[in-house]
Amino acid sequence: MNTDKLIFVVDDDETIRRIIERYLENEGYQVELFATGELAWNRFESQQPDLFIMDIMMPGIDGYELCKRIRGVSELPIIMVSARDDEIDKILGLELGSDDYLSKPFSPRELVARVKTIFRRVGQAESAALKAADERKTETAIEIKDLRVFPDRRQVQHEEVEITLTTKEFDLFLFFVENSNKVFTREQLLNQVWGYDYIGDERAIDDLVKRLRKKLKSKGSIAEIRTVWGYGYKLES
Repeated sequence: MNTDKLIFVVDDDETIRRIIERYLENEGYQVELFATGELAWNRFESQQPDLFIMDIMMPGIDGYELCKRIRGVSELPIIMVSARDDEIDKILGLELGSDDYLSKPFSPRELVARVKTIFRRVGQAESAALKAADERKTETAIEIKDLRVFPDRRQVQHEEVEITLTTKEFDLFLFFVENSNKVFTREQLLNQVWGYDYIGDERAIDDLVKRLRKKLKSKGSIAEIRTVWGYGYKLES
């Protein structure tokens, strides 16, 4: 049973909320239901679940906005569901940081299977991280400006205080650090972060850079990702 796992379900359709709740509770998960993104966000500020399942098309704070807010402070798993089956909706959801995407109507059993898969993957990652921490006696940090970057533990520190980055934010920043003073186009950066088979928009890089700049500035770091107008971006050492 999975009684230690708490899942937040956010959907403005009560019938869907109740169906999801019943199937998840049958698997032993704890479930809290929310009819709006506002209610879920307010609850999230006082209680963090182990996973979010959220609809995209909701009044007020929709699924995209809720996902962005969560990703600003947490890496907990997110599954998005939507009645829209357009490829661009799936891409946007994944770009914003969701871990999975299901189109309505979907099988509740398939949703449960995906929840289990995500929790299994998270458990494996946590075990690997703990093992690496036990085995690691010394670790070389990359120093740039007033920052220390630890590639193995995927961590960035400013004056020994961690700057919390999402997976994609860290991937992009580490690439900049390892190639400081070099200028890269948005396409080159997309290939490094998402891979050569990525079919999304280059604006995803602009969004990542904007978020990185904001986080670095909020910590008082002097490190800066500069825009090279008409070409792309670079990190000066």
